[in-house]
Amino acid sequence: MSSTADVVVIGAGPAGVMAAAHAAELGARTVLVAEHAIGGMAANDGPVPVRTLAHTARLMRAARQLGQYGVVINEPALDYQQLLNRVDEVTRDVRERSTLRTLIESHGGAVRECVGPVHFEDARTIVTEAGMRLEADKFIICTGGVSKKLPIPGFEYTSTHSDAWSLTTVPPSMIVVGCGATGAQVASVFNTFGTRVELFEATPHILPAEDDDVAAAVAEAFQHEGIKVRENFGSIDSFEKTPEGVRMRFTKDGNRETAEGALAVVAVGWGADVNALKPSAAGVDVTQRGFLQVNEYLQTSAPNIFAAGDVTGRVMLASEAMRDGFVAATNAVRGARLPIKDHLIPAGSLTDPEYASVGLTEQQARETHNVVTAMSHYTSATRAIIDGQSTGFCKLIVDQATAEILGCHVVGQQATDVVQVAAMALAAGMRRVDDLARAPVSFPTYAEILIYTAVRAAKKLDLDIGWRSLYTA
Repeated sequence: MSSTADVVVIGAGPAGVMAAAHAAELGARTVLVAEHAIGGMAANDGPVPVRTLAHTARLMRAARQLGQYGVVINEPALDYQQLLNRVDEVTRDVRERSTLRTLIESHGGAVRECVGPVHFEDARTIVTEAGMRLEADKFIICTGGVSKKLPIPGFEYTSTHSDAWSLTTVPPSMIVVGCGATGAQVASVFNTFGTRVELFEATPHILPAEDDDVAAAVAEAFQHEGIKVRENFGSIDSFEKTPEGVRMRFTKDGNRETAEGALAVVAVGWGADVNALKPSAAGVDVTQRGFLQVNEYLQTSAPNIFAAGDVTGRVMLASEAMRDGFVAATNAVRGARLPIKDHLIPAGSLTDPEYASVGLTEQQARETHNVVTAMSHYTSATRAIIDGQSTGFCKLIVDQATAEILGCHVVGQQATDVVQVAAMALAAGMRRVDDLARAPVSFPTYAEILIYTAVRAAKKLDLDIGWRSLYTA
């Protein structure tokens, strides 16, 4: 079977669905082709199911607090099969209620799901596993990413984070190798579910992309909750299958050690999912890191082919993938006219404790600025005290000369929401810390800690902040 279109979008994750919706909205005859179900990794294997599992972990932790507030119940027990049913229900609802899918179809676009692997035959033709051929003037590649593999003996005995999320039972023990955002979420969620977790990070501290204070606070909290944290652990020699699971052999400073678990989850990076696509057949170049090479218009080395989302290696976030999809579709339909621009990107993770950030870390900021920092702790935040959530802090990094906020970092309850407030203020042009210090905020809310911290920073810079100068927090 063969058909033609103006624009064919390959991949139906956040980038692909947005790209197809916008291309169709602009009047292009659009076909969205997906190897699996619409939604991609975000809906089927990423933020949606992961956040559902993380929300369950949060509910379990909240239930353990009930006795403090005079609510007497039995110790909460996890029905994992019922949880998996809920995850399936949530992901199905997200897919079915997608307004972008409705937008694609309402503008005459077509959605072809579960077609299997897709590959380029040439720069204007793709073929699906089932033999369907699609010809188009323009293509937008949004195939997402895959977990990186390591050239280590026995690596085939390890699992990915995707394998962890698809478990049908809670394992008694788990090794997690790599503690970026993904590894931290796996460790935190399964620790709450009752798994004995040993976490390994090769760099000097976990969450290597985060501010040092954030990484230290999360590591301390993890250890307090029973996770064994091994930072700067050395190098892995091999993985071996055992009757109970997997054994990892590793070496640190010449000393050989082992660790064992029912499961070994390796989360050491994210690469582009392009091998099956055969990009070279279409004249699409791949970078040394394995991602698709794109210019500022998200155009590949093949002028009629664009790429968006994780496959470009730019920013591995669903929100940024959607933005990429919009830009790529605009340029595919109307010509290369809309550049992708850098901007402040809030990011966070629903671990225990939560953490989030926007802007520069303190170390990054000090490389090019003279800075002042200010920090407020959850122990003195009214809402955190009410909720019995005293772990955490808010930290602001401010340029000493201009009083502009360079970074905001939060650890603790609702950290992602607090950072979102900071990101919106910065995006709206409220960049000076004294402006933020004067901003109105409801009492008692977690957002208050952001204002308290802005007050602290403004005082350090001897800035006029009106009645808020009386704050002592």
